[in-house]
Amino acid sequence: MEIIVRSSVIFLFLFLVTRGLGRKELSQLSAFDLILFVIMGDIVQQGVTQEDMSLTGNMLAVSTIVVWILLFSVLNYRVPRLRPVLEGVPLIIVRNGEMIDQVLERERLSRDEVLQEARLQGIDDLRSVKVGVLEADGKFAFIRADGGEPQGAVDGPITEAGQ
Repeated sequence: MEIIVRSSVIFLFLFLVTRGLGRKELSQLSAFDLILFVIMGDIVQQGVTQEDMSLTGNMLAVSTIVVWILLFSVLNYRVPRLRPVLEGVPLIIVRNGEMIDQVLERERLSRDEVLQEARLQGIDDLRSVKVGVLEADGKFAFIRADGGEPQGAVDGPITEAGQ
């Protein structure tokens, strides 16, 4: 029973930590960030199982985390009001060619990072962007003012956060 409680506490703690860290994609993590996540995984394992090296203890810990993942998935599907908490919401970071500094600051994004992502999607000047969105999963989407879609654009409507 102790392993189930420990696994649950660690899962919820890691959920809060990852939500608080921001929206970086795995491909945007520095080598140091990746090393920290590997170290954190080892620390978590020690905290969950303590001295229990048994196969049963490890299976119980993994099963508990899987149950939490499934529970969050079901809640995300069945309770739409929880989606912003569980998944996050897309945020508009560029409107009519101008970056929105308050959003960039809150998400700890530099102007250079936004410009780099725009260039990767074939946009050389933000003045040609009607709306730029930081998606809930950390990806960027840009809609051009002229109606053209940049390379790598996502299909589907873009809405204001909170609507």
